[in-house]
Amino acid sequence: MVFNITFEKWDVSYLGHVISSEGVKTDPEKIKAVIDWPLPETVHELRSFLGLCSYYRRFVRNFSTIARPLPKLTEAKFNFNWTEYCQKSFNSLKQALTTSPVLTYPRTDEAFILDTDASNEGI
Repeated sequence: MVFNITFEKWDVSYLGHVISSEGVKTDPEKIKAVIDWPLPETVHELRSFLGLCSYYRRFVRNFSTIARPLPKLTEAKFNFNWTEYCQKSFNSLKQALTTSPVLTYPRTDEAFILDTDASNEGI
């Protein structure tokens, strides 16, 4: 039996994330998938895109506000009518997801500041 063991590995890809000593970031393969994602033409295609985006929502500041018009198109009571507002939202989400930051680990030697916000558009 042969085992492949790597010692001193500084980062690990796990469930679409790259985890390192610096923090957690989006896996470059997933970033490429977002860049190459075609314009959704059906509710099913839009739901697939939103599923991917939602998985990485913690990397995108104001995710709910940016994505706001897109989930409404997936509701049965609305027709799939792709507007300029939807296009801007789609492009903004792609841009935000492909330039997402590294989420660093908390510094336990510093005080924590919790900054919260609530709005009618999202949490």
